[in-house]
Amino acid sequence: MKLSLLLVLCLSPAACLGARGGPDTAAPGLETDSPPELVLFSDVEWGPLNPARGDKGPKAGTLWGDRTGPGPSGFLVEFVDGFESPPHIHNVSYRGAVLSGLVHNDDPDAAEMWMPAGSFWTQPRGAVHITSARGGRNLVYVEIEEGPYLVLPVEEAFEAGEVAVNVEPSGIAWVDAPGWPSSADGPELARLWGSVEEGELNGAFVRLPAGFTGMVRGQGSTFRAVVIQGRARYGLPAAAEDGAVARTLEPGSSFGSGGDAAHQISCGPDEACVLYVRTEGHVEVLPAQPRD
Repeated sequence: MKLSLLLVLCLSPAACLGARGGPDTAAPGLETDSPPELVLFSDVEWGPLNPARGDKGPKAGTLWGDRTGPGPSGFLVEFVDGFESPPHIHNVSYRGAVLSGLVHNDDPDAAEMWMPAGSFWTQPRGAVHITSARGGRNLVYVEIEEGPYLVLPVEEAFEAGEVAVNVEPSGIAWVDAPGWPSSADGPELARLWGSVEEGELNGAFVRLPAGFTGMVRGQGSTFRAVVIQGRARYGLPAAAEDGAVARTLEPGSSFGSGGDAAHQISCGPDEACVLYVRTEGHVEVLPAQPRD
């Protein structure tokens, strides 16, 4: 059975975030090394998640990468109300985050644990499980490190030595986001997987308060972000060309870049935004800088 546990244990913010400079040391160097990659939810192209089941199974829409080929990728999956898969396995491990609806993902004999929006879970490769969904719209983000992503019968199950977890929003530990001056109502960050040490690949939730305007920055060679909750407004960094138009990002929209870049983000006055961010090393939340 999956473990329902606190995924992030922080004895102190410093222990969770690792050594870092304050906002004064993080501000320089916001130039964009590569053009941003923006995918609006309204532009996502949908197809069957499992071609063998066709339209009878969940729908999937790519945000980045290619789940049918080698390498990492991230994609959306939409389930109809009342969906319940037969027991099955996957050839690769994946991570998932719930954007809307309720999702249950566990051993076939496990008690139901319905994960609401803002939940995070992992599914080890080779482990037998079922996936169920209920709600008007059941939407999740799924991420893999090495494709192709396949659905296989239980007869091909194998032990990968990984532990699966389910984490509801109440079990996620939040700390002040790196790069932002300490504030009771400032941006927050929750580590989900991986390590920030020596620029290793890792994933985190970033929660931006209502009325926020600033920048989210990754420092490694790759940066991917997916809107999990709220409606974010995306504007190009200060170094971008004149005439750029800000875009509204609904949940399920994605933005990213292939190198060190600062992405300008704002949230509406009445609703906070939650992003899932995948990057190397630290992710920082910085005050907005005026354009020249």
